[in-house]
Amino acid sequence: MIGSILRRGRTARGFGRVGRAAADRWQRSLQLRVGATTTVLVGLLALVLGFTLLHQISRGLLDAKLRAAQQDASNGLELARAQLKVINDTDPDALAGTAQRVIIDLARRGSPAGLFDVGVVDLESPGTSWSAGSAELAASVPSDLARLVDSDNLAYAYGPILYPNGSQVAGLVLGGPIHTQHRTLGLYYLFPLTAERSTLALIQRIVLVAGLGLVLFVVLIAVLVTRQVVGPVRLAAGTARRLADGHLEERMQVSGKDDLSLLARSFNEMAGSLQQQITKLEEMSRLQRRFTSDVSHELRTPLTTVRMAADLLFSQREDFAPEVARSAELLHDELGRFEALLTDLLEISRYDAGVAVLEAEPVDVRLLVGRVADAVRTVAEQHGSELLFGLPAEPAIAEVDPRRVERVLRNLLVNAIEHGEGRPVHLTLSRTESTVAVTVRDHGVGLRPGEAGLVFNRFWRADPSRTRRTGGTGLGLAISLEDARLHGGWLHAWGRPGGGAQFRLTLPIGLGGRPLAIEPAAVEEPTPVEEPVPAAGLTAQ
Repeated sequence: MIGSILRRGRTARGFGRVGRAAADRWQRSLQLRVGATTTVLVGLLALVLGFTLLHQISRGLLDAKLRAAQQDASNGLELARAQLKVINDTDPDALAGTAQRVIIDLARRGSPAGLFDVGVVDLESPGTSWSAGSAELAASVPSDLARLVDSDNLAYAYGPILYPNGSQVAGLVLGGPIHTQHRTLGLYYLFPLTAERSTLALIQRIVLVAGLGLVLFVVLIAVLVTRQVVGPVRLAAGTARRLADGHLEERMQVSGKDDLSLLARSFNEMAGSLQQQITKLEEMSRLQRRFTSDVSHELRTPLTTVRMAADLLFSQREDFAPEVARSAELLHDELGRFEALLTDLLEISRYDAGVAVLEAEPVDVRLLVGRVADAVRTVAEQHGSELLFGLPAEPAIAEVDPRRVERVLRNLLVNAIEHGEGRPVHLTLSRTESTVAVTVRDHGVGLRPGEAGLVFNRFWRADPSRTRRTGGTGLGLAISLEDARLHGGWLHAWGRPGGGAQFRLTLPIGLGGRPLAIEPAAVEEPTPVEEPVPAAGLTAQ
């Protein structure tokens, strides 16, 4: 029983794989779809035409047979009436002898309708009949036809003609009345339709072979024509894939002057234009990266000198006049922002140049969260936001670069505080056997649809006016994303207008999934996942 169920299950899975493979092949192959569609349509057309043709031929054969048979029956009735009308029908022997001679005479006559059997039946005594031929007259005459003849009608009917050996063939039976002095007789012609059926069978075979030949011929033409069209399209698709892979020198072969050749020339022109534009963009990007790197490095030395002078003025601002002291303070603050921007530009230039180095070591990520919390607590107090943490009780050890992870967490927390509208900011840490994840959740302005994929772009701002109020370089999240990628992890964003935003940093310990979802379980304030860790400066929710 169990073995039978398992075999049925394997069979079902096998059919499922075959069905999926066929569906995939159908979706991928234009030539297959055109060939199959052509086969079905031409097959249906051939079927309809063949059925109509056979129907018309069958009707034509039967109509011709019927007309010839009716003419034979009419002539036979005239002859039989002339001979049987004058006999003494009260004498059975005389009636039988005359009837026998009549049917023999009729049987010897040729007929345009083909071979036939003929017989006479005494309608007043149906058991009495005379026939010429091998067919059983009484059994072959349908009862409905006998009633019509008895009603003085020349009638016909299609039905089986029976023979003494038990065989039967399809046939046409015609009958008409003969009135003698005291009796009414019925004259019947039995025409086998064997020849007509043989002719129809031959025509059916011819139509079937012709229809199959037509279908195969049309399908062959469709496949050849489709191949002529699909071939260049596949070549163009292959060339486009190679272009997308970076082989910008790839071109299509052009031969002829038809539409496909025009497509190939246009494709090559497009590829050449793209190659030129990409080359220009790569050169511009290279120059931009070099300019950013050179300017950033060149500004370090004068900025250090200016910083020393500014620090000196800032430390002695109490001895200056109020307006001069205020200028020293502004100079000190703006130099701090300038240094932050310069540091970010230098970091971005390292990533662009591919020289960023990961100095990883085993670290308890909870300790990094504690250090970041102490660093941003003043910013949170200035904005009126409470920092709430949900951390596991067990250590969350991961091979990470502490400086880069701290920078990511600091950027996420500061970003959440500045956009949190003074509401609480939640940081949740969780881990699995293969990954560590941190989510930072605020309940502020949130993100509009589509902005979750833009927040990591360089210098991108959802609200330009907020830039002037909160400052910032617009590079923090872009650098954070690069730091996460350098660890082999990822940084995701989620948000909704008025419902706040959530960012998730995923750092792999090994291969595996992510222990926290990017979208929070509820828009309201989330609950910490475990007991808070007793780290310095952390407030448990």
